[in-house]
Amino acid sequence: MKFNTIKLALGLVAGATLAMPMMASAAADQEAAMANANNWAHPRGQHTNQAYSSLSQINKGNVKNLKAAWTFATGVNRGHEGSPVVVGNMMYVHTAFPNNIYALDLNDNQKIVWSYFPKQDPSVQAVLCCDNVSRGLGYGDGKIYLQQNDGNMVALDAKTGAKVWSTLVNDPKVGATNTNAPHVIKDKVLTGCSGAEFGVRCFIAAYNIKDGSLAWKAYSTGPDAEMLIGSDFNSANPQYSALSVYADVNGGNKQGGSFKALPASEIKGGEKELGTRTWLKPQAVKDGWQHGGGSVWGWWPYDARTNLVYYGTGNPSVWNPDVRPGDNKWSMTVFARDLDTGIAKWGMQMTPHDEWDYDGINEVILFDKGGKTYAWHHDRNGFAYTWQAGNGTLVAAEKVHPFVNWASSVDLKTGVPQKDGKYSTHQDYNAKGICPAALGTKDQQPAAYSPKTGLIYTPLNH
Repeated sequence: MKFNTIKLALGLVAGATLAMPMMASAAADQEAAMANANNWAHPRGQHTNQAYSSLSQINKGNVKNLKAAWTFATGVNRGHEGSPVVVGNMMYVHTAFPNNIYALDLNDNQKIVWSYFPKQDPSVQAVLCCDNVSRGLGYGDGKIYLQQNDGNMVALDAKTGAKVWSTLVNDPKVGATNTNAPHVIKDKVLTGCSGAEFGVRCFIAAYNIKDGSLAWKAYSTGPDAEMLIGSDFNSANPQYSALSVYADVNGGNKQGGSFKALPASEIKGGEKELGTRTWLKPQAVKDGWQHGGGSVWGWWPYDARTNLVYYGTGNPSVWNPDVRPGDNKWSMTVFARDLDTGIAKWGMQMTPHDEWDYDGINEVILFDKGGKTYAWHHDRNGFAYTWQAGNGTLVAAEKVHPFVNWASSVDLKTGVPQKDGKYSTHQDYNAKGICPAALGTKDQQPAAYSPKTGLIYTPLNH
């Protein structure tokens, strides 16, 4: 199958909606709610992450008449990210720190039915990056799920606001916090970890929605066993599992780096324990991977037909790339994992040895085309990627803007970006004119896919 790669980067032609089968699960109420377009029961609308609504009352003919009907002030003056949850006549609104929740009755003048005010230590704000935000709520099994900034995840009765359970996910005293929306899938709720800026070793974890007990936890760096990397990981694309993809793995040089990509013929794939072996220099009293970052705070799609959940990992720690030579796997990676076990099916590192804080956490969007399912991702590094969702084969990787200059292209066989050494960052070397900057060509601002047009719509930072 041939793709128009430019249109794949900015929009996908002749696409089709991804029809997910109904799942027998503890979160059957969530599944039923997502099937009704009048609801918004998932942080991105549907498990596909398409953020698409079939509602048609507002259209191009009358949108000019759109005006505010009502407002609700939360009383919190920091960044409000993520959308409210809407189920039936109820809207659940969240805030930035201290992560208050308000349940509003949309049929009764937005009356506050219940509210939740978590008690959190104000010192948590000192280790939150960036801004004191919360990116949304989860819904399912009759409960609203909140991942608090202080690392506690709570489940509240959706009707009354009563706390059903609470579990500690992260410890802010070591720099680990949370900003992500919990994702309810089947009988589990998934959450992540923030703190790569503070030398935290991050992860994604699944908890049982009935009682909050831990089902599995997969780190972004470290031994394969702790990352839940199995024997058949990247079996369709062993070249993704290479010890190094660059000729120079020793931190470059102060003239601007010498990270020359190896040709595909010289890349040895199928390597194991890369979460430790690609961190080549001990930092202080620890090996680099032990505080290697790889935050997980994005939006994670799920395909019930394969039972795979997809997500991206963030930047490696510490920021200074010269003290962590090597590819620093598996930071800056898109993973596909089995929902029930957490075992990784495939993973591709988009920015090996990241030097610019190009977090790989932006959403993955699933869509069907020509009888196959694809996963699309607009990375902060300025490239938009499309993979075969089942096995991770890279189909397209294109610049979303011609000004992107840190790499000229991405090798579609190996997934390796062809870096331009003069834009590398090093001690005693002042690199200038790097594009994109740390915010990337796209940050957490959402993209969307329309099955009617077959296009993906993605914002750009300028």
